[in-house]
Amino acid sequence: MTVIRPIREKFNELKQKNEIALILYMTAGFPSLSESMNNLVEFAKNGADIIEIGVPFSDPVADGPTIQYSSQIALSNGVTLRDIISEINKTKIDIPLVIMSYLNPVLAYGNKESLLKDMKDAGISGIIIPDLPVEESEDWPSLSKDHNIDVIFLAAPTSSGERIRLIAQHSRGFIYYVSIAGTTGVRDKLSSGLSGFIKNMRQATDKPIAVGFGISSPEQIVSLREEVDGVIIGSRIIEAMRKKEDLKIVVRNLKEATRR
Repeated sequence: MTVIRPIREKFNELKQKNEIALILYMTAGFPSLSESMNNLVEFAKNGADIIEIGVPFSDPVADGPTIQYSSQIALSNGVTLRDIISEINKTKIDIPLVIMSYLNPVLAYGNKESLLKDMKDAGISGIIIPDLPVEESEDWPSLSKDHNIDVIFLAAPTSSGERIRLIAQHSRGFIYYVSIAGTTGVRDKLSSGLSGFIKNMRQATDKPIAVGFGISSPEQIVSLREEVDGVIIGSRIIEAMRKKEDLKIVVRNLKEATRR
C-alpha cells in the first residue's frame, strides 16, 4: 500500500521553497496500462509535484482532441477505474496522486464508500469529477473527508460569486481553476482576464489555486507563477508521449519554470 501524501502539505512545502506546484495529467491506459504506470514513476522522479491520473471515458466533454485520443486508446485497451486503482496500489510513488474521472465510471464502480476505501488503500490523495457540480455533490465532501481523500472542484470564468464561495467551502487540497471557457488543449495564449479572476478567488479562499486548460510551455508557467499556487498540464504531456519526445527533459523544463 502506498502512503497517502496530503495535497495541502505538498503546497505548503513548495511555498517554503518559493515554488509553485507542477501538476501533470496523464491518461491511465495510454499507450498501455503498464506504460502509463511507468510514466507515473518517471514523472514523479523528474519534477512532477502532483499527478492527475485520468480515467478513460467514452464521452469526455471537457477534453480536447489530444486527451480524447488518449482516452480512446485506453478504452480500446479495456482499462477501467478498478484496474487503475489496482495498478496504483502496486506502484510506489512519494507525491500526491489524484484521480480525474467523469461521473459515469465512478458510478459504475459501485458505492462511494467502496471507491473511497480502495483509493485510500492505494494511497490516492484526491479525486476530481469534472461533471459533478458542487451544488449537486451531496455527501461527496463529507464522505471523502472521512477517508482522508480530497474532493477537488472546478471553478470557471463563468462561475458566479455565490458558486465561487461554494467551491471554496467544499473543495479540499486545492481549487482547480479552468482558465478558459472551452475544452482542454495546447494554446499559444492564456485568457486576458485570468489575473482578475484569480484575484476574485483569493478574496473567497486561502486554499491553493491551480490553473489548468491550455497551459503548455515554460513561458506560460513563468507568466503565472506570481499569481497561482500551481499549474496543471495535460495535453502537452500527451502530445510529447505521442511524438516520443524525451519525457524526462519535457518534465524537467516545465518544473524549472515553476521556481520563482
